[in-house]
Amino acid sequence: MAGAKETPRQKLIGMMYLVLTALLALQVSSEIINKFDLMNKSLEKSANEATDANQKRITSMQDVISKQGNRAEDVAILKQAQEVKTRSAEMINYLEGIKKEMVQRSGGIKQETGGYTNPSAETEMEALMIGATKNGKGYEVREKLNSFTSYLSSVTKQEMPPLALDAKDVASLKNDPAQKNKDFAELNFAQTPMVASLAVISQKQNEVARYETAVLENLASKVGASQIRFDKVVAMVRPEAIVLAAGTKYKAEMFIAASSSGVTPTMTYNGSSIPVNGGMGKIEFTAQGGAYDKEGKLKKTWRGAITIRTPSGKDTTFEHTEEYTVVKPVIQVQSAAVQALYANCGNDLNIAVPALGAEYRPSFSGSGAQIIPGSRTGDVTVVPTGTEVSISVSSGGNLIGTEKFKVRPVPRPAVKPFSGGRELNVKLGLDAPYPTTVEMRAVAEEGFAALLPKDARFKVTQTEVYLVRGKRPVGASVRGDDRIGIGALTSQARPGDRLVIEVKSVKRMNFKGQTIDTQVSGSPTFSVQLN
Repeated sequence: MAGAKETPRQKLIGMMYLVLTALLALQVSSEIINKFDLMNKSLEKSANEATDANQKRITSMQDVISKQGNRAEDVAILKQAQEVKTRSAEMINYLEGIKKEMVQRSGGIKQETGGYTNPSAETEMEALMIGATKNGKGYEVREKLNSFTSYLSSVTKQEMPPLALDAKDVASLKNDPAQKNKDFAELNFAQTPMVASLAVISQKQNEVARYETAVLENLASKVGASQIRFDKVVAMVRPEAIVLAAGTKYKAEMFIAASSSGVTPTMTYNGSSIPVNGGMGKIEFTAQGGAYDKEGKLKKTWRGAITIRTPSGKDTTFEHTEEYTVVKPVIQVQSAAVQALYANCGNDLNIAVPALGAEYRPSFSGSGAQIIPGSRTGDVTVVPTGTEVSISVSSGGNLIGTEKFKVRPVPRPAVKPFSGGRELNVKLGLDAPYPTTVEMRAVAEEGFAALLPKDARFKVTQTEVYLVRGKRPVGASVRGDDRIGIGALTSQARPGDRLVIEVKSVKRMNFKGQTIDTQVSGSPTFSVQLN
């Protein structure tokens, strides 16, 4: 503020003050008293004009602020400017009162001419402004002027030079042996005619007005400083949804969005920073499920904040809370036996979530079963180990939902005797000549075999055959697995005898190639009549 630009008028006033200071250092003659009077009147006129101009500056600031919507920041600046105007007026009025005291102390004004009674009064000025013990008004003037300067410095946050200087602080006098030890009051009012003293005070009134002008211009430059100038405008469309079913309505809002190329905002999502490119931030997150309502919907919100620094250097943050709805995805399970799973079998499932599209990156976990991921997306093999299976479906680490399945036991196979590639008719029996071998087959239930052929591989592993005549066995029995040689028995047979075939063990091979003991459907013992 010390280097505020001066107008030509202010430069002229400054020159006049230098002339006045130089003249005060001399014993002036009565011929130039009138020149002091003219100088004083010119200074008073300049001070009044400056005061009027400053009032117009205040009015102009009010108009601008009103047109810009009376923003709180600007209204605060206006209030500060009005306070500066008030303090300046008080200072100028105080100095005007000092001038009146000077006129009165010198004898006042002649009624007949309107001129000063004693314009050359020096002793009276020294008594008034310096005093016998340096307690005159001049010291009060110095304190008030410099206090006013300190106040203006606090407003602008910049140091402004004091308005009342001692000789040692004036560049042109600090090395002058006759002047350098004088204080402000002595420098300006010792051996000084009354009209010259008036001119000194009028000059200070001009300085007050000049300082006021500089401060008001500084404050006026801050009006609207918090306003951001938008120079980038784009059209935006915000649809309610971008995926619609046929027959539903598409709804969207279209609006203008503006940004400033001179402002680089910082943006956050739920308190975390997000990348900003070209003034636009990108938010991307995976919607999390949770406690869905009965319609399978879950309302959630996210918080966004945009912070910008205005041209005035102040950070301003705009916050927004956006609501969105998470819809429970539909889990589609494709399997030949989707209603229930078979215990200890490799039940092949394909679990899809169509709503996720290409974002579907599944992983599976659960209870009551061993879960084996397949080679293709969504494929999984489930091996139940309990009576109920729960399968939790996640995508990208986010839980989508849980599906539950009942577990059914593996249907028991039916054991049937064969000979010569044909099933034996147990009711009709065998006619001679009798066969020398018999084959026992464990046949899987038709539906189970069609669904899980890799788990429907049954085999008779232990069989014993007797030849019975009446109620007693004939000879020793023959043992084997699923194919037994019975020639030793049939060679002893007579019509009316019976072959008793007893299946003692049946095993199932599962999809892993492991064998599992199993029970058979119906009786494991057959009695075949030999005709």
